[in-house]
Amino acid sequence: FYWLAGAMHEYYEKRNAALKALDRKREKEPFWYSTNSLVGMMMYVDNFADDLKGVKSKIDYIKESGVNYLHLMPLLKSPKDRSDGGYAVSDFRRVQPELGTMKDLEALTAECHLNDISVCLDFVMNHTSEDHAWAKAARAGDEEMKKRYFFFDNWDIPFEFERTVPQVFPTTAPGNFTQLDSGDIVMTTFYPYQWDLNYGNCVVFNDMVCNMLSLCNRGIDI
Repeated sequence: FYWLAGAMHEYYEKRNAALKALDRKREKEPFWYSTNSLVGMMMYVDNFADDLKGVKSKIDYIKESGVNYLHLMPLLKSPKDRSDGGYAVSDFRRVQPELGTMKDLEALTAECHLNDISVCLDFVMNHTSEDHAWAKAARAGDEEMKKRYFFFDNWDIPFEFERTVPQVFPTTAPGNFTQLDSGDIVMTTFYPYQWDLNYGNCVVFNDMVCNMLSLCNRGIDI
């Protein structure tokens, strides 16, 4: 708890002046996000304007359309052939390269805020890509990293789960667990390349909160 409180303070100190001013404004309207004055637009960045700079160049159009809530579909770094539409995140601190950079994301959110547009981003918190640094280390045998996921050395417990846990994608995923080349079994309730995070491990919770706060400091509102 004390570590997390210190980290939250550190991220607040790093928050820029414009975002802190927006915080003060929203504190006076604590339910700003649930008013009927919000008009949302959801988009995949590449389908709408190729990249983040392209979306920024179309802010006038977005505003003229009456939109003041921009929901960007997942855009963080993920493996091209195993991305699940961007939901298999391999790095929570980097944008998919073809979409731009974190600086581009920050520039877009800043422009949105200047035009009274809030920005929403899907934060994929229940699993990581098998290409995430934690998963790579776990696959290599790092015991501390394995504790960030659900690892088993035999099928006894996984089979008990399978008795009652429904499959998210029953036509594409062979059950809720995947056996690795090492023989270890890992929980993968979506796809074999998406490893479920173990929030019973407080280190996972703390680090994921920091990933979220990092995005908040880039200007993500929701």
